[in-house]
Amino acid sequence: MRLAVPFLLLLAACSPQPAAQRSPDTIVRLSDDEVKGLDPQKISDLTSLRVAADQFEGLMRYRGDGGAEPGLAKAPECIALVCTFTLRSGLHFSDGTPITAATFAQGFARLRDPATASPTAKLFDGIASVEARDAATVVVTLQRPLPYLPYLLAHPAMAALPLHRGAQWTKERPLVTSGAYRLTAWRLGDRLTLARNPAWHDGKAPTTTIRWQPAEDKLAALRRFRAGEVDTVSDIPPSRLAWAKQHLPGAVRIAPYAGTYYFAFNTRRPPFSDVRVRRALSMAVNRKWIAEKLLGAGEIPATGLIPAAIGGGNPDPLGHDPAAIRTLLAEAGYGPRHPLRFTIRFNSGGDHRRIAVALAAMWVPYGVEAQLLNSEAQLHFAALRSGDFDLARSGWIADLPDASNFLAVHAGDAGAINYSGFDDVVYDRLLGRGRFDLAEQRLIEEAPILPIDFYVSRSLVGTDIGGWQDNAMNIHPSRLLYRKPR
Repeated sequence: MRLAVPFLLLLAACSPQPAAQRSPDTIVRLSDDEVKGLDPQKISDLTSLRVAADQFEGLMRYRGDGGAEPGLAKAPECIALVCTFTLRSGLHFSDGTPITAATFAQGFARLRDPATASPTAKLFDGIASVEARDAATVVVTLQRPLPYLPYLLAHPAMAALPLHRGAQWTKERPLVTSGAYRLTAWRLGDRLTLARNPAWHDGKAPTTTIRWQPAEDKLAALRRFRAGEVDTVSDIPPSRLAWAKQHLPGAVRIAPYAGTYYFAFNTRRPPFSDVRVRRALSMAVNRKWIAEKLLGAGEIPATGLIPAAIGGGNPDPLGHDPAAIRTLLAEAGYGPRHPLRFTIRFNSGGDHRRIAVALAAMWVPYGVEAQLLNSEAQLHFAALRSGDFDLARSGWIADLPDASNFLAVHAGDAGAINYSGFDDVVYDRLLGRGRFDLAEQRLIEEAPILPIDFYVSRSLVGTDIGGWQDNAMNIHPSRLLYRKPR
């Protein structure tokens, strides 16, 4: 780490590689992590979903501004809880097989099948059925009104999937797809290559080849961008943001983001089965200092769960009262003779270590002894799913711009994604009634999570790349990106 600053200073004195040395037919994109899988119904991590959205299109699809628009179907006709979609004419998968209404009915049945074990299946609980009226007509019936239905239908899990290829379809190369691109090669830890889908209904995407590469080391990603090796980078280390703005003019893109960074308490076992302990630790955190001084890239201190980017009110029912914090800990049995001890678990990359260190320091005046445990991302999230932690770094990025998407994660029946194990009848009742404001307040009062900040997206985009629009969903479809003519 000590070599990073001198190396960056050396780069500052050098000229970046001219854009002309990069192929005009290829755009190289760096992601935060490795792709976890190719089946859109069996993935939930952001990197995998972004790559899936490049390859699979549904009745709706994502726009460059983060919204949703008609995809394989025309604009629907909706009456009450029934929406009818007419497919565009001449639709085919990349292998030439026709895409019909039955494709979507079969896909939805598979998504809801427990055997599929889809981590995102619950997201679609508001959809009662997807049926084929005839080969060109898809009928979507809802359980209740869903204002965000276009986003649900643009999600890759609801896309036209090549189930006709059999159970091993994700192993085929090139991958059979329904969107603008199809995977032609994938080397784990190195690169995933997408080429134009010749059968895509919307003509040729402007760029011939998209290459996704994992980059957990954000300093290395910054160096590669500076050297002209890559075209987009998904995140900039906050400690290097000022440098990037100075030395990479026009390339730094910062925007509000529909995501919340928080830590999850394991409420299943002591010490965090005691709400008094959870509340005390939450009250002791100086979120303003973390967001504005430690991170300093425009992050907003978070006392609530719903991001400001989608209209969250950021409630703070607990406040900050040192005397009350000590009282709560004492009532729970902790003090000078019986210090509160636990482990903060976090994954590698990002600013997780810096934030964990800051939290531990903020709790020291209250006699709290927090140890740090770092592990790589796959092991970290496996531990969260199995409940093997005390306090662990977590967070949520919106699948759709709606408060319920953030709140449903913490419902008693949310399953493995409810990392804290929070199970509260009052909360579940408020959530079920659509009282999202009261549900959020209840969540913060019961404190199964420790909100820290609302994200901003910090991207690097080559000044010669067109088609990129900053948006709160941080969605940037590859089918819209192109290299500007010189």
